[in-house]
Amino acid sequence: MITGKKKSFMFLSTSIFTATACAPINGFIIVKGNKIEAVGTRDEAKSWIDKVDEVIDLGGRTVAPGFVDDHTFFTGYVLRSMGIDFSGIKSDVSGVSAIREYMSRNGSCEYIIGHGFDAENFSYSGEDVLSREFPDIPVAIFTADAGTCWMNEAARLKYGFTPQECYSEKLFRLMREYLHESCMKQKYKDYIKMLNSRGITAIKEIGYDDYSGFVSVLKDLEDSDSLNMRVSVLSQPVGEGINIDYGKEMREKLNGKCLSFEGYNRMTDRGIARFLGELIEPYAAKPGVMCLEPVDWELIEKETVEADKNGFRFALHCQGDGAVRHVVNIYEKCRKAGGKLINRHAITDLEYSNPADLERMGRLGVIAEIYPQIQSLDNKDDIMRMIETNLGGDRGKNYWNRRKMQDSGVCITCGTDLPLMLPDIPESVYCAAGGYFKDGKSYNVQNMLTVGELLTAWTKNGQYNCRREDVLGTLEAGKTADIVVLDSDIFRTPVKEIRGSKVCMTVFNGNIVYNNLH
Repeated sequence: MITGKKKSFMFLSTSIFTATACAPINGFIIVKGNKIEAVGTRDEAKSWIDKVDEVIDLGGRTVAPGFVDDHTFFTGYVLRSMGIDFSGIKSDVSGVSAIREYMSRNGSCEYIIGHGFDAENFSYSGEDVLSREFPDIPVAIFTADAGTCWMNEAARLKYGFTPQECYSEKLFRLMREYLHESCMKQKYKDYIKMLNSRGITAIKEIGYDDYSGFVSVLKDLEDSDSLNMRVSVLSQPVGEGINIDYGKEMREKLNGKCLSFEGYNRMTDRGIARFLGELIEPYAAKPGVMCLEPVDWELIEKETVEADKNGFRFALHCQGDGAVRHVVNIYEKCRKAGGKLINRHAITDLEYSNPADLERMGRLGVIAEIYPQIQSLDNKDDIMRMIETNLGGDRGKNYWNRRKMQDSGVCITCGTDLPLMLPDIPESVYCAAGGYFKDGKSYNVQNMLTVGELLTAWTKNGQYNCRREDVLGTLEAGKTADIVVLDSDIFRTPVKEIRGSKVCMTVFNGNIVYNNLH
């Protein structure tokens, strides 16, 4: 079996998805060096077999271009393993003991963080022992999803977040500290290894403001040929406004085979469940309210137009149909050629949208960065109660309307908001092609994509989003060999049964970087 680097090899499969069409072919792929040398039918393979070092017959396993996750946050993912492991610690008294033990092993600490905090099953002695025992050292111990934490007063004062407001954008001051830890280079390697095991060969990685200088770590990995991932970096203004000079510096610096700087990312509205998604019509549960917290559209428009003028892209995150409409209006003011946006701006999430605005997105060339696994987080009945209560009427018909996006000519790409979700392409097919929730119940099946359309979004369209479509994204002769193999034929597996499928091999730049092929 092939391992590591090979001069040339052939994949044979009855299910090769080239992403040049929505249906697979029964055929072969030849990889030589870091390039795809040939792709063809099974009959054509005979003339190539003697020209390769190894032939791998994959049977009916699906072969596809490498997958692209267009919305990731290493800064959030790494919190899952930073500092003290609080798994199994059930009280503040034992927690203080664990912190003291950690400090005795690691010497003086300027701050303490941890992971695995079980907030629902943690008992308190009735006083803030964390602040009493550690009055001068900031301490923050996070839950597995970093949605809340146990923290002391010193941490609240220094970092500016609370257990009640613990979402990612609030943690940027703490990130400035832990991104400079000596372990970060290895942790990023581990992060890449995890992504490779899921078939991901390219990401759009979002860092807050100037990413705390972390791009130097990425550059070191690239320069040492240790970056088995194509990383398109975006800056998300959080602690300060958009920094065009930083963008220009990064565009000049990150121009290698794996690293690039693409532009900027920003939140607009937030969750509809909490009445924070901006709607076109008022919430049924709150008459007269379109959004509980006003969005600063004047600032967002100013920053978007400035970024566009300087040749940068902007990805704006929207959940409500009112926010989507606002963003499309802003993009209408950006530079165009032939009626299409020059800088390939995007809208992320698009939980709830108006069909007319999806048509406008298609005409403008606005990219949709959807979360195809999002339904895996919830049971159907919970979501239906929220939609019926907050929106009412038949408004739920416009939820996750990927079918209208596709039919309107929108370039659909995929993201996970990692670490909100870890990429799992079979699970995404289950959700975004089958319309299924965690509990196996389905909803709005008429709004879903076909398997081929969804794989196109994960591959060809993802590389278009990263401006690499000339060299990646399809299985064609001359393209760079980023390839993934799934352990089943996902085109012939019933969608409701597809969650059990897994990636069994990943090829990056012609090299096998993950191999679990049996």
